[in-house]
Amino acid sequence: MKYELVKGFNNNRFRQVTGVNIETFNKMVEVLKVSYAEVHKKRGRNRSQSIEDMLLMMLEYYKEYRTFDCIGASYGITKSNVFRTIQWVENVLIRCGLFRLSGKRALLDPDTEVKVVLVDSTQKTTPKTKYFFSIPPPLPPPGGAGEQKKFGGMSPLFF
Repeated sequence: MKYELVKGFNNNRFRQVTGVNIETFNKMVEVLKVSYAEVHKKRGRNRSQSIEDMLLMMLEYYKEYRTFDCIGASYGITKSNVFRTIQWVENVLIRCGLFRLSGKRALLDPDTEVKVVLVDSTQKTTPKTKYFFSIPPPLPPPGGAGEQKKFGGMSPLFF
């Protein structure tokens, strides 16, 4: 999905599709633009994808667990370019420090309140149907009674 398709969505729809709010997405784009400008201020080729599309590639990879081949087919690039793009976006966002998750150690903090949810997952048998499909009624003989007399009582399909 390209950025041109999702930029007109409202905040709820945008979050359903991408996994982040519009404000967070825009902050990520600003960080990526600054980093891209620093790397390419003296040299470098023009990019084939916009910064927004690069970020959407990474978000699709994490939210939908799509393969690099599928993402590359959506954007018209090879899977190796998708891999490099996702790695670059990840590294830039991790280095900026604004978009980090708290990690496992936050759970070890004694001030952290942990809520536990128990799910009852006992198995219950369900009755199975005897047939998976209905059997159609037999077909009438082709051509009626006159056809059977010509062929000695056998259907012409067997000749």
